Amino acid sequence: MRTVPFSLTDIDVSINKELLKDGRKSFREISRSTGISTPTVKARFDRLVNVGFIKSISPVFDFDKIDLNTVNPEIKKSVKREINSIDHNIYNKLIKKDLEIQLECDFCKGPISGKTHVLKFADIERFFCCFNCRTSYNEKYSGRIEAIKKRFKEERQ
Repeated sequence: MRTVPFSLTDIDVSINKELLKDGRKSFREISRSTGISTPTVKARFDRLVNVGFIKSISPVFDFDKIDLNTVNPEIKKSVKREINSIDHNIYNKLIKKDLEIQLECDFCKGPISGKTHVLKFADIERFFCCFNCRTSYNEKYSGRIEAIKKRFKEERQ
């Protein structure tokens, strides 16, 4: 019988599941989601990296948001054929300066064309199609926005 020098615990599994949901989460956010202390989350994450289980945290792109009219026609054909499967060679050619991403209003969910109205708070940006949507979003979520700003300020101190 072979001895395994390292095996995942329930804590490791919880951390990995949170990272799979969103690899951008901070240790503090993972801590809140799992009920595990922030120092423990960081220590376990570092351990998983050190043993080689976590190789990298990589972005997942939503290529449906690309405005294909801004893409080289040769690449555009490949993208249309391969959009549902990952072909890194195509995506490496596709992701370039001036690639346009189609934005959706964070309030009304309509398309954003022309001037984008941005609401920035803490380290977050929200995008809107018009001033009215930005104002309505700000009014509707003012309590949450203030809580996020406060928490962000506390984390920075």
